[in-house]
Amino acid sequence: MMVILLLLIPVSQHASGMEVEVYDGVESVLLPCQLPADVSSDFLAAVWDREELKDPTVHVRLQSGDDFKDQNVRYTNRTSLRADALQTGDLSLILRNPTVSDSGTYTCNTRVFRGNQSQIDIQLKVTEPPAVWPIVLSAVLVPVVLLAAGFGVFMYHRYKIMKSRKVYPVEMVEVKQGEESVQLSFQITEEKDVPLDVKVEWRHQNTMVHVYENGGNQSLLKDQNHRDRTEMNEDPLRIKDFSLKLKDPQLSDRGVYTCTVYDRNAHIRLQKVVTLSVRVPEVVEVVKGMQSVILPFTTEVLKLQDVTVEWKHKDKKVHVRQNGQNQSHDQEVNEEPLTNGNLQHTDDGTYTCTVYSEGEEILLQKVVSITVRVYPVEMVNATQGEKSILLPFKVTDHLPQDVKVEWRLINPEDRMVYVYERSKNESPSRDHVYRGRAEMDEDPLTIKDLSLTLKDLRLTDSGVYTCTVYNKDGHMLLQKVVTLSVRDYPLEMVEVTQGETSVLLPFKITEDLLQDIKVEWKHQNIIVHVYQNSQNQSLLMDEDYKGRTEMNEGPLKNKDLSLTLKGLQLSDRGGYTCTVYNKDGSILLQKVVTLSVRGYQTEMVEVMEGEGSVLLPFKITGDLPRDIKAEWRLTHPEEKMVHVYESGNNLSDEDDQEQVYSSRTEMNEDPVTTKDLSLILKDLHLTDSGVYTCTVYNKYGHMLLQKSVTLSVRDRKSDIKVEDGGHI
Repeated sequence: MMVILLLLIPVSQHASGMEVEVYDGVESVLLPCQLPADVSSDFLAAVWDREELKDPTVHVRLQSGDDFKDQNVRYTNRTSLRADALQTGDLSLILRNPTVSDSGTYTCNTRVFRGNQSQIDIQLKVTEPPAVWPIVLSAVLVPVVLLAAGFGVFMYHRYKIMKSRKVYPVEMVEVKQGEESVQLSFQITEEKDVPLDVKVEWRHQNTMVHVYENGGNQSLLKDQNHRDRTEMNEDPLRIKDFSLKLKDPQLSDRGVYTCTVYDRNAHIRLQKVVTLSVRVPEVVEVVKGMQSVILPFTTEVLKLQDVTVEWKHKDKKVHVRQNGQNQSHDQEVNEEPLTNGNLQHTDDGTYTCTVYSEGEEILLQKVVSITVRVYPVEMVNATQGEKSILLPFKVTDHLPQDVKVEWRLINPEDRMVYVYERSKNESPSRDHVYRGRAEMDEDPLTIKDLSLTLKDLRLTDSGVYTCTVYNKDGHMLLQKVVTLSVRDYPLEMVEVTQGETSVLLPFKITEDLLQDIKVEWKHQNIIVHVYQNSQNQSLLMDEDYKGRTEMNEGPLKNKDLSLTLKGLQLSDRGGYTCTVYNKDGSILLQKVVTLSVRGYQTEMVEVMEGEGSVLLPFKITGDLPRDIKAEWRLTHPEEKMVHVYESGNNLSDEDDQEQVYSSRTEMNEDPVTTKDLSLILKDLHLTDSGVYTCTVYNKYGHMLLQKSVTLSVRDRKSDIKVEDGGHI
């Protein structure tokens, strides 16, 4: 009679403690899981699973919503949680259309920010609905009793297995796409040694990715080149570390990873779930020298006073916040806070912010990438055939003495141009095209000048060059890009005759230039004219060119950077380079003009021996300064000083004059005014024949004018003409 009364109790849906019973065929069943409201706002994730299944995941709820990637297919479209489950703490699972095969133990796992792990086991029993029980009661009573006894034995056995199983807290890991690898950690804490006959399986989205069994690893996840992408420690049982290293993380790798440890009877002994988030990192770009930069990471989930926040850069701590305060003493040596200014190129790279619970478990993680722009791209123009060109790179930083400096051509092709290491300034790794044509200063680190001189320019030298500085560990410290344009056009030639008052060195442009540029004309590395800040800068010129050069008014507006050179001297001939710099000192434009100053034609004078005098002519057209010096010399067949005029005086009696010409030479008393530098040579001898040169110098000793006269003194006897048939 007692048995009959028990069977009369309603069993359509009944929850008693950790057990829920329901008939097969009902619309749905509720598996209760309620946690206190005072911690509900701290939930990070809720996971329902059924461990006796090969794919144990039943339902996953994250802060971002439901995650069905690893859900067992038998529960597809059959499970749901309240929309506000993580906020209210009501994590009860609704299972629709339950069947007998759904019977089993369901576990509600929760993860909160303090690192606490909550776990509730619910035993679901789905049975076939009863027939008309009064009629068949006697027929089924004995089987029911036997079934109950058998079920009790089965549940006791399952209880012992479940009791021996340990499930670790769900861990969340974030990695940025492009990183070399990520660690899915699973370090066990059991004091007892792990048996040697266990099997370790790592799964992702119901797919096996790695297996450790019988002392060997098997990676089942390959990349496009069929290389293994997963890796475990060679002896995980001894060191109690089942962590999985996932190489080359991709966006498709994100999701839930489950590591399960089975004993030799295929019973689950240990299990851990790791949720991997693969993201394209947030990129922050700054310019070198900025005072500070913000690496953004905002969250509404955490109460920062209860956690530890740690920022790392290249595996070094750069900032720690704990117990609501910044902990500067926890920073690594030689690392400074990010808000302390003076950003360097070495600040480039990936920064990882990790939030730990009081139990040092990872709660949140974010990756931010910093790009520090340092040196702007610089343009250098050159002409084919120039002897050399400088690819500039002057630094302000103090560099270690053990750095390595590499100059490379990176476009249109990749070639090693030059390598500098303090131990040796010659590198066999340079491309043969640049061998003997590239050089750097002997001690570039001391003078902070990493510029490269490229010689014997060719059209094929045009391209993009990079100079990269590495420290001894191979990390990049500095980098600069220089674009070299070697143009195929002839140098512009300008020719004048000495004595002309001025000459124009042309440079007309088509580009629109800013007002803050600097225009610099140079002759043989001597500054001859500077235009800057919308005016000519005479203080920057060489002393010899002051008052002798001028540029057009408003050269930028008129797009005419031509230079007028006045008071021409023979020493003015040669190459003139006009360079246009921007405000940062980078070259924008450059042109070379070659000036040729033609001297006076050599004049021939013939005279007979014994004549009283002869005139070696030298009349000029231009004006000369009063403080010139004029020297007449015999330059062939031997060299002798003939006559000197200086500072308004003839110095024919000076020691500089050869004795043979003493009292035999004479110049105009005021040759500058009369513009006549001619020389009178008296009492002619046959030995006076030769080439005479008059050279005019300014007060600085620079040559202004020069003329040569060839004198032929003929023997009077040889000039007697013989009549037809006559004799001498």
